[in-house]
Amino acid sequence: MVTLTGEHLTIHKIKQICYDNQPVEISDYVRERIQNSRQAVESIVRNGRTIYGINTGFGKFGDVKIAEEDVNTLQLHLIRSHACGVGDAFDPVVVKAMMVLRLNALIKGYSGIRVNIAEQLVTLINRNIIPIIPQQGSLGASGDLAPLSHLALVLIGEGNVYYHNKPHPTEEIFHLEKIKPVQLQAKEGLALINGTQAMTAQGIINYIEAEQLSYQAEWMAALSIEGLQGIIDAFHPAIHEVRGYVQQCNVAARVKHLLQDSQLTTHQGEKRVQDAYSIRCIPQVHGATWQTLDYVKEKLEIEANAATDNPLIFDEGKTIISGGNFHGQPIALAMDFMKIAVAELANISERRIERLVNPQLNDLPPFLSAKPGLQSGAMIMQYTAASLVSENKSLAHPASIDSIPSSANQEDHVSMGTIGARVAYTIIQNVRRVLAIELICAMQATEYRGTNKMSTKTKKLYEQGRAIVPSIMEDRIFSNDIEKLTDWLEGGNFNWDSCS
Repeated sequence: MVTLTGEHLTIHKIKQICYDNQPVEISDYVRERIQNSRQAVESIVRNGRTIYGINTGFGKFGDVKIAEEDVNTLQLHLIRSHACGVGDAFDPVVVKAMMVLRLNALIKGYSGIRVNIAEQLVTLINRNIIPIIPQQGSLGASGDLAPLSHLALVLIGEGNVYYHNKPHPTEEIFHLEKIKPVQLQAKEGLALINGTQAMTAQGIINYIEAEQLSYQAEWMAALSIEGLQGIIDAFHPAIHEVRGYVQQCNVAARVKHLLQDSQLTTHQGEKRVQDAYSIRCIPQVHGATWQTLDYVKEKLEIEANAATDNPLIFDEGKTIISGGNFHGQPIALAMDFMKIAVAELANISERRIERLVNPQLNDLPPFLSAKPGLQSGAMIMQYTAASLVSENKSLAHPASIDSIPSSANQEDHVSMGTIGARVAYTIIQNVRRVLAIELICAMQATEYRGTNKMSTKTKKLYEQGRAIVPSIMEDRIFSNDIEKLTDWLEGGNFNWDSCS
C-alpha cells in the first residue's frame, strides 16, 4: 500500500503503483485538508465573490460572470468541451501514472475539490480502471487540458476505459463494478484538468525506461569491448576522478567491473596504443547521459508533488490567487534535454556496431558473416541502426522552443511539453532497437574471439542473449532477431543495474 499525501511522491513509488499494482490510499489528515479547501469554494459561491473558474468562464471567457445556479453545469460543460484529444491513446501505464499524479496534486488542499473526487480516483487506480486518453491535443500550458479532460470524463461516468486490458464504455464498467459517477460541483472540473500531469506521467515512464536503457547500454558496450579486444586502461578510475564528474566515474567503474576477469580485453600498447572514441570515451559519453537523467529525475519528482491548479486557495479561503503553475516549461525543457541525452546512447552504440562489422576497422570476419560474399551477415543491421540514429536526430529537435497562442491570445505562450515527452518516448524505443543490434553483433564477435575468454558477467549476458537469438551461421530474416531482443530488453528480465 502506498499512502499519498501530496508530498514525498517519488518515481520509485509511482513504479510500485503502476508496474507492481500496489494499491493507494489517502490519510485522514489529507481528507481534513481537502475539506477545509472545499469549504472556501462553497463560501465563495454563497457570497457571490467573483473568482476565476468558480463563477466565471474560462480562458478568454474569464470575464464572463456565471450565475450561482449554473456553476455546477459550468464544470460539466468544461470537461465535455475540452475533451477533444485525438490520435493514438496513451499507454495504460502512462495513464495510471497520470491518475496518481493528479490525485497527489489535488490532495495537497489548494484546489477546492470535495473528498469524493479524490476517493473516485483512488477507486479507479486500485481497480485498474484506466481511462482511454488520446495522446494529441495538449499545448502543455493552461494544463494538459485535453488529456486531463478525457481522464475527468471517466470520473463522471462518461468516455471509455481499459478494463482487464480491453476497451469498454465507462458506463458499462461502472455498472459492473458498482461505481457511482461523481456529479461535478463548483471548480471541480477545472481542478481536474489544470495541471501538467500528462507530460509528467509520460516523462516518468520515459525516465523509468531510459534508466534501464542506460544500464543496458553499459552492458552492450562491455560486450563490444570484448569483441574488439578493447583497451581496459581507459577505464582506470584515476582518469575519471581528475575530471570530477561522479556519473562518469560510476560508468567507468561499472564497465570495468563487468570486465574484471575478461581475457578478451587488452592494455595500451599490446594491440594498439589507443581505441577509437566510441570505445575509449564510453564513460564520458554515457556519463553525460546519466547527468541529464539525474536532472530530469529531479524535475519530475518536484512536479509530481506540485500544486498546478489555477486559481489556488490559501489560508482557508482568505487568499485565492490566479497564477500559472499549470505552465509546463520545467518539464518541457527536461523532456527535450532527455531526448538529446538518450539519443546519444544510440549514436555511440551505432559507431561501435560499425567497428564490429567493418573489416577495415577490425580483424573480425567482414560484417561478421559466416561466408563473406555469399552471405551478407550483419551488413544491413548496421544500416538499420544508422537509420534509427538519423531518425532520432530529427526527433530530438526541441519541442519547447515552439509556442503558439491560444484562447484568443489570452494564453499567448505555451510549453509544448507534452509533445516533447511523447517524442522522447519514441526516441527511447529507437535507442532500444539500436542496442539490440549492438548486442547481436557483439555476441557474434565475442563468439569468434572465444566465449571461454569472456568475463563472468558478460558471459551471462551472452548466454541469455543466445537463448533468444542463435549464432549467425547463415543469413536469415534478422528483423525477427532484432525485435525479439528488443522485447527482451524492454521486459527487464535481466539484472542490468547490478554489478554484484
